[in-house]
Amino acid sequence: MTTLALTPLPLRRLFRRVDSSPLPRDEGIADLLKTWRQRREAALYPSGEAAATIDPSGRLAFVWERLPGSRDYTLRSGAAALAPLVGPVDIGSRLSALRQKRVAVRMRRLFDFVRETGEPVLAQFSLCGDHGRRAAVELLVAPLSSDGRSVDALFGAAALQAEAPAPGKAGRHWGTARAAPLVFGLDASAAYAEAVAAELGLALADHEERAFEDGEFKIRPLVDVSRRDVWIVASLEGESGLSANDKLCRVLFFAGALKDSGARSVSVAAPYLCYARKDRRTKSRDPVTIRYVGQIFEAMGVARLLTAEVHNPAAFENAFRCPTLNLDFSPAFARHFASRLGTEAVTVVSPDIGGSKRAEAFRQALEAELGRPVGKALMDKQRSGGTVTGDLFAGDVMGRSAIVIDDLVSAGSTMARAAAACRARGARRVLLAATHGLFADGAEALWEEPAVEAMIVTDTVPLRPLDQALVRGRLTVLPTAATVAGAIAAAG
Repeated sequence: MTTLALTPLPLRRLFRRVDSSPLPRDEGIADLLKTWRQRREAALYPSGEAAATIDPSGRLAFVWERLPGSRDYTLRSGAAALAPLVGPVDIGSRLSALRQKRVAVRMRRLFDFVRETGEPVLAQFSLCGDHGRRAAVELLVAPLSSDGRSVDALFGAAALQAEAPAPGKAGRHWGTARAAPLVFGLDASAAYAEAVAAELGLALADHEERAFEDGEFKIRPLVDVSRRDVWIVASLEGESGLSANDKLCRVLFFAGALKDSGARSVSVAAPYLCYARKDRRTKSRDPVTIRYVGQIFEAMGVARLLTAEVHNPAAFENAFRCPTLNLDFSPAFARHFASRLGTEAVTVVSPDIGGSKRAEAFRQALEAELGRPVGKALMDKQRSGGTVTGDLFAGDVMGRSAIVIDDLVSAGSTMARAAAACRARGARRVLLAATHGLFADGAEALWEEPAVEAMIVTDTVPLRPLDQALVRGRLTVLPTAATVAGAIAAAG
C-alpha cells in the first residue's frame, strides 16, 4: 500500500492519501474495482470498450482518454457520474477545460501516475463547494488499454461525503454522490424527463395530472416528498392543445403543491423557457414578460431554475432572484460539425447582431475542435409588426461552408434570410443550427429555401410533425439529457 510517505511530491501536495492497493470505503466504488480486477484477470488490461461491462449503468463511473501527443485527456463517457465532482461537463470535453481547475490538476496528476505505474490508485482529498460547503472525496482511477501494452485511457469513479463543520460553525447539508433528489416529469415532457432521470440513475417519481371539463386541472405528487429535494423537468413550449401558458401554470401549481407537501426545496429544469424572448421594451409601454415570469417563480418558492440557451442571458439572469443556470450547448454543436466538415474552410454566421455573442462562443468551440481558424460573419435584422427587414452583411463566406447559428428556430424566416444571404455571397454550402427547434406554422418556407443544406437542433422540445418530403435527410437532432442531468447532479 502506497501512502503519502512513498508518494511522489506532486501528489503529496494535492491529496491527503494515495493508495496503490486500494480498499475503497464506498460500496459502489468497491464493486466497480472488483469488476475491473475480474476483467483484468482475463486480459492484461480491460480495453476501453470493456468499460461498459465494468459499469453497465454508465452512471457510476467515467472514462478519460489520453490525447495523442499531449498531456491532456478527453472525456469518453460518464458525464453524469463526473458532474458532482466537477460540475456540468459534456462528452468530449477536455480535462484542461474543466471549470474546477484544482480538481482538474488533481485528476491529471493522478492519471499520469496511473499511466506510469499501470496500477489502480485510490486518492482522498477535500473539495470546497458552493457557499463554503466541504466534502470528503474518494477518487478511484484504474488503467485501461486497447492493446494490453500501453495505457491509453483511465477508468474512474468518485464518491463524496459531507465533512463535519468546524466546532461552533453551522453546517449545511451537502448531498453525497448517492444522495439523489426526487425527479418529476410533467406529462407533456415525460419522454425527455425520463431520459434525464435515467442519466441520473433514477426513475421518475409518480404524480397525477387531472384535467377538468372547463379546462382547469389539478396536479399532485403520488409519493412522499417531505424533507426531500425535488426537481421538476418540463419544457415550456406551446404545442397543439397545450399552450405555453398551460405548461407554465402546471409547473407553478405543481411547485406549490410540492412545497405544501413538505418538500425541502423545489427546483425546475425547463430546457426551453417560455417568454424568454420578451426581455426588453422595444415599444412604448411594452411588457418585460420574462421579469414577470421570474416574479411568479419566486412567489411559488422555486429554489433554482435551469434552462438552456435563453435569448438574452443577461436579461434572464436579472429577471430571476433565485439561482439560475443557462446551459450552453456550443460544445455539442461544435463536436457535431467538426465531424462532418473535414478540411473545409468554415465561417460561423450570426443571423442578427443580438446573437453575435452566442455565435462567437460557438465559433471558438468549433475552432478548438477543428484545430484551425474559423471565420465569422453577421447579418443585420430588424423586426417590427412581424415583418423582418435589414440587408447589412459583414464577413467573408465566399467559397466556404457557412454555419448559421441561433438560439431557436420558430417560423424560420430569420434563418432562411441568413441562408439566402450566405449563398448570394458565394458560400459553397449553408448549414443551420439552433438549440430549440420549435418549427411553428409557416416553417415550411425554411425547408423550401434552396440554400439550406441541413438543419441541426437539439431535443429540448419535441419535434412537431414535419413534411418528410421536404425534411428527409436534412434534419439532425442532438440529445441533451446527459448535459441537463449533469447540471442537476452538480446542483445537489
